[in-house]
Amino acid sequence: MEILHTDVVINVPPGTTPSYNVNNPLRKLLNLMEQVRFAASREVYLAEQIQYLFPIADLSLYGPSGSDHDVLDATRQDNKTDFQKQNVADFHTTDTFLVRGLAATSDWTGPFLRISYRGGPDSLLSQRAGHSLGAQIKTVVKVGNTAAQTITMPYNDASDRYEVELWAYPGNDLADQLDDRGKAALRRGELLVRTDVVQGSASDFNRDGLDGRYLIEVAPNNTMHPILPLSVQLAFSDDTGTIWDSRDGANYQYQFTMVVRGWENFLGVGISPNPHGGVGSLEYRNLLSSYGRYAGSHEVDRTLMPWNFDAFGHKGHNGDVEPFMAVNYMDLHIVLPNCGIGLHRHRDNQEVFLMMDGDGFMVVGDWCKLDTRERCMEIRTLRAGHFAMLKGGNLHALMNPSDENLSLFMFGGYD
Repeated sequence: MEILHTDVVINVPPGTTPSYNVNNPLRKLLNLMEQVRFAASREVYLAEQIQYLFPIADLSLYGPSGSDHDVLDATRQDNKTDFQKQNVADFHTTDTFLVRGLAATSDWTGPFLRISYRGGPDSLLSQRAGHSLGAQIKTVVKVGNTAAQTITMPYNDASDRYEVELWAYPGNDLADQLDDRGKAALRRGELLVRTDVVQGSASDFNRDGLDGRYLIEVAPNNTMHPILPLSVQLAFSDDTGTIWDSRDGANYQYQFTMVVRGWENFLGVGISPNPHGGVGSLEYRNLLSSYGRYAGSHEVDRTLMPWNFDAFGHKGHNGDVEPFMAVNYMDLHIVLPNCGIGLHRHRDNQEVFLMMDGDGFMVVGDWCKLDTRERCMEIRTLRAGHFAMLKGGNLHALMNPSDENLSLFMFGGYD
């Protein structure tokens, strides 16, 4: 695993403070999200279910403040109350981004996956092709355990990108379900029905019939499974298939992997009569657990690197595991309208963001490239009654895009 892959750490001289109101990286990320243009009209998509994945080419963090300002090595930044050293200063994305979510027609709601690759002369593929890519490129795509498929991606004038949107629509009459914009996307090949690549339906997870079931056993191949991560492998070529951007043949490995749990995102659900000797019946949802039937899931575990503090304040570990989540703070927050908790990371602690009232945009990402996936930032809508859990080192942020307050409960440990 490529650990401690922070491209730049900015030395902040003592007595100065970074300007977070100019070129703020959270606003920069949300601007990228707002620029996404889907194949059909917005009304076709379930906005609260859309999930964005923006791979990171490079990342810079601010260094510590005060007398520690020269300590730019994250393994030695041991001041737990200096939050400046956690804050993201800037980032740049790669040529690719992905979006998944649910689309709806008159009688169907199911998954889609959008794949987008940078147009113009700046992309790696364009440079390798001598800036002569033409009207379309190709991608080899493998979603989950499906077989790899070669798919044509037409150039989109509106976005200056090569883009394709794959739907799991089960019939052959999709054109009859769409407006003029969706029909046009079908004709030019931007919108494709590809049930061999994108699979499942929203009805797979209807509450009826789930009593007592472990959710990872339900429709595990659904592209919008509520708790299983989705892996997407991609490689790109020019239209002739001779010039490639494929991470030197290894292919790009992406994962939608944000841990979000709540009323629809749970491990298991059931009815408990006379709960703990009480009266009546209780409907339960197991959300996050490593005990009982979920023993061995390791969901709340934390693997300790040598520079990590454990729950007792000790360092120098080498792969030891804490089979629990330690908590030493619990906070209630009112996130004001158009206010955002900035992009940052923690070296040590796991943390939970529980939305109590309102909807916000939750960001979780990697500050280093992992063996299993490219370094990305993922954006989802965090709704009331749902929480996101962060592992140590995860980039994260939360934005309130509305004109009303959000109520947020946060808890975690170590810093």
